[in-house]
Amino acid sequence: MPQSIQVGTILIDEIPPLSQVIQLGTESFSGSWRIVKSCDTFTLDRNIHNAGWNFFFMAAEAKIMFLGSPEPKKLERALKRILGKMVKRHFNAIEVTGIITKHFMRVPYSTLTAHSRHIQQGYSLNNSEGRHTFHPHVEWVPIRAMEL
Repeated sequence: MPQSIQVGTILIDEIPPLSQVIQLGTESFSGSWRIVKSCDTFTLDRNIHNAGWNFFFMAAEAKIMFLGSPEPKKLERALKRILGKMVKRHFNAIEVTGIITKHFMRVPYSTLTAHSRHIQQGYSLNNSEGRHTFHPHVEWVPIRAMEL
């Protein structure tokens, strides 16, 4: 079972070019997605930059709401739903940026928020078609610029 999901958890898509350049301690999460262990965002960014690559942050966020408190199994399911939404955008990393629990009429509900990240060479972010080369296992779905 993967480590507990919390704010700051980073998942990367285990792809050959990336794993050859950056050696990370990871554990399996879902499909080719792996959780980065023992490394925060700033350390990972520094390691990626030292390897001559860049770690992009996308401003658009994805949110999933679910009933109940943020138990590990519920967070895992919510994160898998977010990955399902974001994988079509062809980014190769994701960062959990918020886990909030609220109540409505005494019924607890939680929200998991995440942002897409992308690791690549070069200082300008590749377009969706260019990012697709990092995700050969994902069916090609062109997106409009407004969906980013």
